[in-house]
Amino acid sequence: MPARIQLPPIERQFVFNLRRWSEVLEDTSLAKLPHRIETDRHGHIVMSPPPAFSHSRRQGKIVGWMLQLLPQGEAMPECPLSTSDGVKAIDVAWLSTTREEHVEKPVLLRRAPEICVEIISPSNTDSEIKEKQTLYFEAGAQEVWTCGLDGTMRFYVANGGEVDTSLLCPDFPRKID
Repeated sequence: MPARIQLPPIERQFVFNLRRWSEVLEDTSLAKLPHRIETDRHGHIVMSPPPAFSHSRRQGKIVGWMLQLLPQGEAMPECPLSTSDGVKAIDVAWLSTTREEHVEKPVLLRRAPEICVEIISPSNTDSEIKEKQTLYFEAGAQEVWTCGLDGTMRFYVANGGEVDTSLLCPDFPRKID
């Protein structure tokens, strides 16, 4: 029988994630590292290599397209989100201007932005990306997009799987150079 991991309820995990994420942000030795930092549900630090130029470039292009096509919100790179499996850094997030976070300015998002984008790196596995999609939807994302190694965009909606174009931003390009 395959092992099943029971993740804690997302609301209870938020309290733990917020405390741990505040500790991570205050640690000056971590701030000096070039790595991307996330945590798991136990508060352990998970580091990944710094992004390649192509990753950063696509991140910038996606932010630019979002700012142009979705002016009723804000596009942000490296957005920290509390999930039932720790704090995850969304590559690009889009948050509508109606959200309270624009006023509150939290250290960590409790609820996922409407759109969460993962830019796939050569070191990412399919299961890792699917886990992040699941976590983002569980935290309240309306859409999760992925940008493949070749720049191809894929769009997913909660409880609906993959769709041909974004429902929130139907004019978003299907490929980022």
